Amino acid sequence: AVVSTQSGHYGRGFNRVNFDPLTENYGTSFYLQYLVNWPEYCTVAESPSGQIMGYILGKSEGQAEEWHGHVTTLTVSPQFRRLGIAHTLMDQLEKISENQKCYFVDLFVRVSNDVAKGMYKNFGYSVYRQIVEYYAGGNAPHSPPDEDAYDMRKALSRDPEGKSLIAKKKVIKTNELFSN
Repeated sequence: AVVSTQSGHYGRGFNRVNFDPLTENYGTSFYLQYLVNWPEYCTVAESPSGQIMGYILGKSEGQAEEWHGHVTTLTVSPQFRRLGIAHTLMDQLEKISENQKCYFVDLFVRVSNDVAKGMYKNFGYSVYRQIVEYYAGGNAPHSPPDEDAYDMRKALSRDPEGKSLIAKKKVIKTNELFSN
């Protein structure tokens, strides 16, 4: 079953999901910011026994034809993958974005994450542009290098011609991301 985090499920059982190496992790204040500002975009998938199977955090942002839903993070615990949970969570976020009258939904994914890119393409998303060094690698010895991201998008019903999928620039630097 998919349960909204408004039901008080935040914090219970999230570590099992977050310790997965494919999951981007953030501080508690980051998650709480989303719960306070965009609670309708924060959804948890919970098993009948109460185990957290996965979750999605998102928001709506932008102005005019750039008004869109954004997937901040989507993760499914390894033992629950390939059961359609990610698709269910994404569908719910897209429906919320439709209700918010968004033009499209976007998300960022590491260029090296072929599994996620394939999954999102199967969900109808396409690469809009590449963002150079979006993911910071770290300064410690043996830290991974900075990595580019793909900005992937899916047009919603408010954009029947798919104008939101046509990028002015195919490759941008991270500092250009919010300068428009």
